[in-house]
Amino acid sequence: MDGNPAMNDEVKAQRPPVGIGACLNGQAVRYDGQTKRPSGPVARLREAFDIRPFCPEVGIGMPVPRPPIHLVGSDAGQVRALDVASHTRDYTEQLADYARRVLERAPELCGYILVKNSPSCGYDRVKRHADNGHAVASDTQGIFASALHAIDPLLPLEDDGRLNDPGLRDSFVSRVFAYRDWRQLREQELSPAALIDFYSRYKYLVMAHSVGSYKQLGRMLASAGKQDLEALADEFIHAFMAALSERATLRSHSNVLFHLSGYLKRDISDAERQRLRALIDEYRCGHVPLVVPVTMLRHHFANHHNPYIAQQAYLQPYPDQLGMRNQL
Repeated sequence: MDGNPAMNDEVKAQRPPVGIGACLNGQAVRYDGQTKRPSGPVARLREAFDIRPFCPEVGIGMPVPRPPIHLVGSDAGQVRALDVASHTRDYTEQLADYARRVLERAPELCGYILVKNSPSCGYDRVKRHADNGHAVASDTQGIFASALHAIDPLLPLEDDGRLNDPGLRDSFVSRVFAYRDWRQLREQELSPAALIDFYSRYKYLVMAHSVGSYKQLGRMLASAGKQDLEALADEFIHAFMAALSERATLRSHSNVLFHLSGYLKRDISDAERQRLRALIDEYRCGHVPLVVPVTMLRHHFANHHNPYIAQQAYLQPYPDQLGMRNQL
């Protein structure tokens, strides 16, 4: 069920704080004095998040409207944000510093929706120009976006263009809610048991994105009580967020679905088991969306409660109202 359903009060109270380009939030702050109409998926995501709008170009004191800027450099890793007309005004350091100011002002951010193709906010494939002003490649990030990642490598980032892709959107939103949960965990006293419990809740979601990471993280936590806990937590969360950044596939989701169905083998009839297996196969072949077998699993587990499965983030990594698993 796609559409644009209203979030209920409980969901609204739990919305993770997420930054967004102010132009995507209806503010007329672009260089030409215009706003940018968000795509349908981005508009729906704004309802699931506690949105915090920022415009780095306005944030560093540039007017609206203003002369445009673009990225100039002979190498994708070393670009400058210069005015298009003369290349005499350099905004690079100011834009990078504004990223630091945003994260100082809103340290609770759990994600950020950037602006496609922007020399300040572009997530990737932003145009790079030569000194003569000619475009030479589309292979870099906006200055502000790059600085956000450098300051907080764990912060989930995507742009409004890439979020039209259902798989990338699923990964981004899953990471946002997981990062929110991680931050809540870190507000409490960390212990080996708390770290293991966190991963226990997310292990099947990780498996859906990366079987290799699922095994790696399990091995990493096997000696949680025998090493420096802060160092382990840092290593763990970087590997965990990297795993959720990988695109889940029909095959990887099917693998998880079959694993979860194994917990029902003593609770449901042979006919119900065969129907569940058939639904998972239909999903694996691309005939039905992910929401169909997941809904069936949730139905069976509601009738046959399993405390371990009940805590699994995989069955509901984000609010159902977003309807995203209808498109996976």
